[in-house]
Amino acid sequence: MSSIRALIVDDEEPGRINLRFALHDHPDWQIVAECASVAAAREVLEQQAVDVIFLDIQMPRETGLALARSLSLTTATTPPLIIFVTAFNAHAIEAFELHALDYLLKPFDDQRLAQALERAAAMLKLRQQASYAQALGNYVKAEDEAKKATPAYWQQISVRSIGRIECIQLEDVLWIEAAGNYMQLHLEQSQNQGPSQNPSQNQIQRQVLHRVSLSQLEKHLDPARFMRVHRSAIVRCDQLIQLDVLGDGVYQLVLTNRDKVAVSERYVAEVRRRMHDGLRPA
Repeated sequence: MSSIRALIVDDEEPGRINLRFALHDHPDWQIVAECASVAAAREVLEQQAVDVIFLDIQMPRETGLALARSLSLTTATTPPLIIFVTAFNAHAIEAFELHALDYLLKPFDDQRLAQALERAAAMLKLRQQASYAQALGNYVKAEDEAKKATPAYWQQISVRSIGRIECIQLEDVLWIEAAGNYMQLHLEQSQNQGPSQNPSQNQIQRQVLHRVSLSQLEKHLDPARFMRVHRSAIVRCDQLIQLDVLGDGVYQLVLTNRDKVAVSERYVAEVRRRMHDGLRPA
């Protein structure tokens, strides 16, 4: 792969200088320009191609989010990747992680920078800008919705794997479980293999790991469609078919795909109500 063309956008000169010197240790990366404002960055982008933008969030006049918003709306099939550079902000970091976007937290160390550069290089090598653009668009939309009085619930999420980002529709998620520092999405996909006496034979199941917590995602899920049944599990409401009592205060939910999910005693009444009421919205 040829040199990766990078643009640095930061209104603070020390921030630009620090990043410039840090990139000197990565000969495959070429800095094509440094900008102190979003307006200057737009001028550069109009004049030359850029692979990756190191974008500060908090800047006067226009924030980095304004540039990200305009890039998410571009019709280009290969928009530049963005590595957000920001001072500590719990909301911003949570948003980046939820949408599988990369970021550098000021002050960042060499190891964290190398990790971000490696991820960007892998995505460029596999030509994954299109899926990245979708993830960026989802992030910008969610940030805009968060400013409204009644933010919309998410319809899809972006999940990062090696060198790629996958946008997963929540309507394809059967249930979600906590897995250490990750959450595991249980999905079911149809296979067009013709008619079968057993419908489950025409289905394949897969699991996808996402490095965010269950509680982070739960805030963005429609409670009419998803419900918490255990501290480590969220299920899609239309998947409930049977609740078993295994012992004193021990419960287990059986889903339509025959997966079995533990249910905490605190959620049992709500599970029973949903099943009895035909899964009407809460």
